[in-house]
Amino acid sequence: MIFRLFRRTGPDPSIALLYGTIVAQARLPAFYQTFGVPDTVNGRLEMILLHVVLLLRRLHGEPEPAGVVRPLVRPLGQAIFDLFCQDMDANLREMGVGDLAVPREMRRIGEAFYGRQAAYMTALDCDDSQALVEVLTRNVLDGQAGANKLAAYVQAAVRALAAQDMTQLRQGRVGFPDPAAVVTFAGEERS
Repeated sequence: MIFRLFRRTGPDPSIALLYGTIVAQARLPAFYQTFGVPDTVNGRLEMILLHVVLLLRRLHGEPEPAGVVRPLVRPLGQAIFDLFCQDMDANLREMGVGDLAVPREMRRIGEAFYGRQAAYMTALDCDDSQALVEVLTRNVLDGQAGANKLAAYVQAAVRALAAQDMTQLRQGRVGFPDPAAVVTFAGEERS
């Protein structure tokens, strides 16, 4: 009976749902076929990083509900980041990266995450929409054209996430906009 006190609780299924939605969104063909994101390991990683940052940005801006003693939002964001790291570690091993090289690669991914997070947050918080285009061109599109479409998608995603109820997010339900619809709405002339 006393061992129940020391047993770890299982992983929160809402975290897996949130992260699964991020990965599914990042893998949508429109990003690679229409937006010009390179369909490579790095291109897919950049899209996952972008969506993780967008969700963490949404969670960070949410105040704790009145009367809550333990903070809920920060552990949710930390759990998503932890699952991201576990997923990246597993993917590296699956791709054949040796056990001795995995920590070095994980450090590289961690540095990329924090660098992208700072760059995206700065670009989203300033009034200059060109800053977001420049950051996306440099990080996601590898200097290629087409960042206006991706910036329109990112701004639509920020609005969609801001409109979502925190209760639903805590339950693992998150909705990102359809990138194909954003391109249609933004118009081809913006590319």
